Amino acid sequence: MSSVINIKEKFNLFTDQWSPKKIAELNGQQILLAKIQGEFVFHKHDNEDELFMVMKGQLQMDLEDSSVIINEGEFYIVPKGVLHKPIAKEEVHLLLFEPLSTKHTGDVIADITVDTYESI
Repeated sequence: MSSVINIKEKFNLFTDQWSPKKIAELNGQQILLAKIQGEFVFHKHDNEDELFMVMKGQLQMDLEDSSVIINEGEFYIVPKGVLHKPIAKEEVHLLLFEPLSTKHTGDVIADITVDTYESI
């Protein structure tokens, strides 16, 4: 039997940035929470779409030839194969929804790459 998950309480359990935390799985998908600030790396996921929902703050998503602004309460889906780079001028709290097979930094290995997500 499933239990209720309080997203605000889960965000209070961690402070580290750019290190998503797994809060649930369903149908081959994972639901992650992340706190971010600053710039990530340009990367892509060849076989997976990736959903970014802003729970707090404002996220800028740089794409190959444009940028998208995602405000609190909004989400954006980066289609598979599209180069993207999240940017947060101030701390942003994200809910991420993606297939279990999705690699943190896609085809790029960087200092901030996480191989295994901590479950909280």
